[in-house]
Amino acid sequence: MDIIKYDVYRGPNIGVYITVNDSIGLVPMGFAETKAKKLEEYLNIEVMYTAIANTRLIGSLSVMNNKGFLLPSTAYQDEYDYLKNETDLEVGVLDTKFNALGNVICANDKGAIVSPALSNENCKVIADVMGVEVIQKKISGSHLAGVNLRANNSGAVIHPDAEEKDIKEIADVLGVNVEKCSINGGIPYVSSGILANNHCIVVGSLTNGSEIMNLTKAFLN
Repeated sequence: MDIIKYDVYRGPNIGVYITVNDSIGLVPMGFAETKAKKLEEYLNIEVMYTAIANTRLIGSLSVMNNKGFLLPSTAYQDEYDYLKNETDLEVGVLDTKFNALGNVICANDKGAIVSPALSNENCKVIADVMGVEVIQKKISGSHLAGVNLRANNSGAVIHPDAEEKDIKEIADVLGVNVEKCSINGGIPYVSSGILANNHCIVVGSLTNGSEIMNLTKAFLN
């Protein structure tokens, strides 16, 4: 598994606009074909073009693992239909005022860490659609679990200020090693700058050497 630098719209916040699993990557409509081809090569995926809630913010607004895909209630019916018809994923809609699902949920194929602000019913939908155990937890005092944590099935990175007891619990639920890390030269909100599946880790173009070392420790050991 490699770690490769990449940028989107001339910026390093790749996780805001794109979401991936082991077979597909969802990118915004109009995304450059040359950039999409590189993603397909790096991550061993098929790129699909879509919008979520008629925006480019696919990574921020949605969550995907290898079983399921969650959309916010603000998503359009044609967006839901496209994903339902064109993928083999279980597609669900989460009815919550926290529409940026990628900011409040982090999931791999084993577990999901979600914001304490989500309801019990939301957690049941997450568990059913994604086929995982779900726990609610703040990370570094924030309810934005999806912003502060990024995982695949072999590792995860978390906000540098996360507490050790929380890291242990998160590691148990996700079934992976969890390492503290920043991204893009000191940004603690790791999901903004990482695309991770079980083939490759793609990171924002400003990610520095010490961050690459931490990423290697998390995902490649």
